[in-house]
Amino acid sequence: MDLFEKAGEERAARMAPLADRMRPRSLEAFVGQAHLLGEGAPLRLLIDAREIPSIILWGPPGSGKTTLARLIALQSGAHLDAFSAVLSGVKEIRAIVSEAAARLRMHGRRTALFVDEIHRFNKAQQDAFLPHVERGTILLLGATTENPSFEINGALLSRCRIFTLRPLLSEELRGIVSCALVDRERGLGASGVSLTPDALELLVQLADGDARRALTLLEGAVSVWTTKHPPTAPVGPEAVRRMLERGPLLYDKGGEYHYDVISAFIKSLRGSDPDAAVYWLARMLDAGEDPVFIARRMVILASEDVGNADPQALQVAVAATEAVRLVGLPEGRIPLAQAATYLACAPKSNASYVAIDRAQAAVREKGALAVPLHLRNAPTDLLQKLGYGEGYQYPHDYPGHHVPQHYLPEGLDKERFYEPSEEGHEREITERLARWRKRAKETGGGSS
Repeated sequence: MDLFEKAGEERAARMAPLADRMRPRSLEAFVGQAHLLGEGAPLRLLIDAREIPSIILWGPPGSGKTTLARLIALQSGAHLDAFSAVLSGVKEIRAIVSEAAARLRMHGRRTALFVDEIHRFNKAQQDAFLPHVERGTILLLGATTENPSFEINGALLSRCRIFTLRPLLSEELRGIVSCALVDRERGLGASGVSLTPDALELLVQLADGDARRALTLLEGAVSVWTTKHPPTAPVGPEAVRRMLERGPLLYDKGGEYHYDVISAFIKSLRGSDPDAAVYWLARMLDAGEDPVFIARRMVILASEDVGNADPQALQVAVAATEAVRLVGLPEGRIPLAQAATYLACAPKSNASYVAIDRAQAAVREKGALAVPLHLRNAPTDLLQKLGYGEGYQYPHDYPGHHVPQHYLPEGLDKERFYEPSEEGHEREITERLARWRKRAKETGGGSS
């Protein structure tokens, strides 16, 4: 590299975003993830012993996955190659592996291959890595925001250690921002700029555990502020608000946070907590979740967890779904909230859900049992002569529109699939079924 190339690289480094310039250059400077990197922590022990296996780092954006992977490669003494799961394919993998094998054979040096967004690999790409990871030709360092158990095939997972990173704590974000403000080489220290305490707290709040977002907000707020104020005037919270009125909530519609938040929403409805339900609903709506997806999940819950304890619940959920389709957002949030609060406050019963599971289990165990003759359809003279439909008693011809008779096939006539609860409307159903079953037992005309 000549002097012109070196000068060009230095100029490019100075022009890089603040978040990139402030990447830690050593493990000692790395902030956060003490459960992995603290004294005696599992990943730190592997790094210190220089016995680093192939690793997948799983965590939210801005938690330090890319930086940590690069530091691990540096600490291991391996040559570092980077690979894009979005832009590259099997051909590029083969070229990297070929070079890695030659490097190991000729110089005894391993190759650490860093793959950002490893969850974007297709199956062919994942399979292409397997033999080389297993033989140790390459040290795979993957980073992903998605749950590896959903996105990465089992064969590759079994050859890697999974380490989970957490969102950064508020005090950790404060430290990162403060460091950027005083660092004269890579940060903003040379400008003499500072933040008011209120601006710092707002920035940390909006960053929501994401170091990259915190530094990006800081850089933007300083840029906005210094156009109209002297450099010595501390940056106020209004500059931070101008950059972002509210932080984009930590929620990936296709990933782990998507499933976590919808799970919290459903469990709040099931647990009869309307306040928690509307909170999680608001989280999803503010993050851009499809409102029809939310409504569909409430339709399922209305049958699965409320059921016949309040038959109106299903109607409310279906009506909310149609209302959202009709009016869209933002007004659609109102019928969604109505349905959510109704379902949360409704009496609960999973008896229908349990009933279908039991019935399907019986079908799988017993197979296709014969339909009793008296229940069969008899549209022709031949079928009538064969006894199809013979002996069937029409319930509307009897008092109370009920007559005891067998409806289940032989071998299942004693089964009870649906056992209503004592909650809400199902209490009446329980009493009604008890009367019918008592009558059937007394007359011998049905299951007892």
